[in-house]
Amino acid sequence: MALRIADGTSWSDTLARAVAAAPEAFGTAPDGGAVLHNLIEGGWQPVGTPSPVRTPLDNTVLVHLARLDADAARRAVAHAATAHTDWAQTPLAERKARVNEALDALTAHRDLLAMLLVWEIGKPWRLACADVDRALDGVRWYVQEIDRMLADGRQPLPGPVSNIASWNYPMSVLVHAELVQLLAGNAVIAKTPSQGGAVCLTVAHALLRRAGLPATLLSGGGEELSEVLVRAPEVGAVAFVGGRSNGGKVAAALLDSDKRHFIEQEGLNAWGIWNFSQWDLLAAHLKKGFEYGKQRCTAYPRFVVQRDLVDEFLDMYLPVVRSVRFGHPLAVDEHWSAGDPLPELDFGPLISAAKADELRRKVDEAVRGGAVPLHRGKLDGAPFLDGQDTSAYVAPAVLLAPPGRSRLMHAEPFGPVDTIVVVDTTDELLAQMNASNGALVASLACDDEELAGKLAVDLQAFKVGINKPRSRGDREEPFGGRGASWKGAFVGGDLLVQAVTVGGDGRLYGNFPGWTALPPNV
Repeated sequence: MALRIADGTSWSDTLARAVAAAPEAFGTAPDGGAVLHNLIEGGWQPVGTPSPVRTPLDNTVLVHLARLDADAARRAVAHAATAHTDWAQTPLAERKARVNEALDALTAHRDLLAMLLVWEIGKPWRLACADVDRALDGVRWYVQEIDRMLADGRQPLPGPVSNIASWNYPMSVLVHAELVQLLAGNAVIAKTPSQGGAVCLTVAHALLRRAGLPATLLSGGGEELSEVLVRAPEVGAVAFVGGRSNGGKVAAALLDSDKRHFIEQEGLNAWGIWNFSQWDLLAAHLKKGFEYGKQRCTAYPRFVVQRDLVDEFLDMYLPVVRSVRFGHPLAVDEHWSAGDPLPELDFGPLISAAKADELRRKVDEAVRGGAVPLHRGKLDGAPFLDGQDTSAYVAPAVLLAPPGRSRLMHAEPFGPVDTIVVVDTTDELLAQMNASNGALVASLACDDEELAGKLAVDLQAFKVGINKPRSRGDREEPFGGRGASWKGAFVGGDLLVQAVTVGGDGRLYGNFPGWTALPPNV
């Protein structure tokens, strides 16, 4: 049966809604398509070199992104610093009122923002809605708590916060962080992720700007703009979310600076399975773990399994993998009508055809090196439109015993590919779970929770779950990383506000050169 795009969700319909919501932020490219302006120097400016942005859903062009050069970025940062001085002196009551105004506007456009995420970064509708909702709910909590958080005399930073974030959570990570930074009295600068989320962020920042919030949103190449966004003397702090390669460059650029920073990088998050029998419980956790194709920093792509449990583990795990649903997030059959739910999928495409091809090459490389393929799914039978480009889609794969030289052995795949390592002792269990020199999260599946607690002490992860997964968390829950997965101050809950303010007792929890200070009860 031929599938079609659900009525009212086509890109032309979605773009028209975005332009109607924020007409000041859009222009026309030379080819007649839409181009996104940059929010710089106090308003939306039609400057920059247009570059096409493609959707991972079918590789078609969505809009054009106007990329700035370093000189334009410097002027934007200088203007943001002036706006920061004024905003830092704005009474907290007024800051709260303006943030609330922005939250109301974002809430009114919630469905549009979510649909933009479907088209731009390939999130199924349910997960796209969750991304927007987590951002709004989280900031509302901070509005309620900010008076308490600043009661010890904490003040804004000396300059604006520069945000360089990945593409996978534009709302619940980037916009959420910006609104909290604004609430704490800082102007904000955000670089549009090059790979996705630009239109969603453009609409969101137009609503922030209308509420009177001093926000800057600019686009451009990371190599060209990072020097400005990281090292400019006007910048008071740098917030980075991304991979270890780019994160390492940001950290290196800050070595000769005492500038506040929080650099979140990936790690190989692992589940350890030892003396365990609660397979139905674990199955539910692992099925949910495939959401968004494991394109998130807290996904678990590694399973370290006690040899005596491998058969039972696979009896549980392989049916879970085979039950995962993926495909085009908006493809429906002829019986679908307005008001019916959109497809319930675990994930859609990876962020780009290039990333999908890279992941396929990593799998092939591991198999050639000796890994045993336990499952390699196919695109055949997944819900796609007739003739659509499927180059960004990757079916789930599971490899046993990846070779030590394989990239999948030590690095996060950032896609629906899991690896399984078999061990015989708890020392081996810990060594294999710590294979990436630091992680954001880890979990142990163990019937003896006292033993699991003892083993958890030696895991190089910021958060460790016992018979449950851990995640970034919401509201009061702190977030950070151990080892090479994090550099600088930790965030989340009170720690996020402490990271973007000065004063109080002066103490910061974080992972700093030569020492780490962990918050209690992580």
